[in-house]
Amino acid sequence: MTGIAAVGMVVGEASLAPGAAQSAPAVGYGRPVSVAPGVFYRSFTVTASHGLTHGHLVVADLNNPHVKVDLLTPGEVAARAKVTAMADAQDAIAAVNGDFFDISETQHPGVEATGASSGPAIASGRPLKAAVPDGQRFGPTLPPGTSARDVIGVNSARTGGLDRLTLEGIVDTPGGALRLDGFNQYAVPVDGVGAFTTKWGSASRARAACGTDAVRGAPCTDDTYEVTVRRGRVVGASPVLGKGPVPAGTFVLVGREKGARALRALRPGDRAGLAYRLRGRRGPLAFAVGGMPVLRAGAPLKGLDDATAATRTGAGIGRHGHRLYLIALNGAAETDAGLTLGELARLMRDMGADDAVNLDGGGSSTLATRGPGDHGVVVRNRPPGSFERAVANGIGVFVRP
Repeated sequence: MTGIAAVGMVVGEASLAPGAAQSAPAVGYGRPVSVAPGVFYRSFTVTASHGLTHGHLVVADLNNPHVKVDLLTPGEVAARAKVTAMADAQDAIAAVNGDFFDISETQHPGVEATGASSGPAIASGRPLKAAVPDGQRFGPTLPPGTSARDVIGVNSARTGGLDRLTLEGIVDTPGGALRLDGFNQYAVPVDGVGAFTTKWGSASRARAACGTDAVRGAPCTDDTYEVTVRRGRVVGASPVLGKGPVPAGTFVLVGREKGARALRALRPGDRAGLAYRLRGRRGPLAFAVGGMPVLRAGAPLKGLDDATAATRTGAGIGRHGHRLYLIALNGAAETDAGLTLGELARLMRDMGADDAVNLDGGGSSTLATRGPGDHGVVVRNRPPGSFERAVANGIGVFVRP
């Protein structure tokens, strides 16, 4: 296994204050710059198995009562925006891009990519979406024992870490309760029923019937049915999955295979209710974003790819759940070699994280901070191609009174 020389607690324990000693020559850190009380930024270089890589780091002290972390969104689940635009719109002082997302549907001609993320998402304590089936997600192959339902999150007690969010919900109908299998997600499980609310946006719901639970590129099924419910009553139905905004007070139920057959029993005027929650192991979360776990309780996960280097984005939690680490690498092929997933895990561990996830990388990797005198956040890393890609969501750091 290739490795990165240990950096001890250079960032994680000793260097929250500017000017802290550095003890690891294999990782070189730039001067820490205070972004706000309890939040600092610094650049770093690391030499790993594929050569020299430049990176950028934000560390936030969640024990500081004025520091908050939350989800950055474009305003809709099925939409994309640049990290800088989302950060400025929500007044974040630091940010990185978030989860992998439905970026292309070349395997399903005629079906538009939704731009929606693969994993669960919670913003300001409110669930926005659930996870697609494991085989439908975008991104590297999951390590054994992990799932598309895995997130990194922070609870109301300002304590963060890895969690797994499972959708629990029902659709109450005159014929009995139907299990809810999807919530604002671009892929509904085979035989399932999914719900789309106003938070979804205006993107087509046709993608929900494509692929299978194990194979993202499998053909779309035409055994589908859609029901529109407004103020608790069925007001419309169609065998074709539609598009367009879902008005407030309205939700759309989408069924495929057995789920479609169950929805066909509903008639205009029937009562229908929707109840759902995302259940985790840490109790209610104030913030969560989907990510591929690479580090748990200070140990890199088994089965991580340690051969393929790439431009990475990562998020970690350390110091007993009260310190947040956000990193993004440069993506210039001429000067930056990238890191393997194993190297990312070890680097974040040595920076001080106990739990960490790999977020969307490559052309999506973006880290931005607001400096003194800046009117908005500024991108600190150099994304591949030197331009900022629109992404599904991000992690924002905020300072509140």
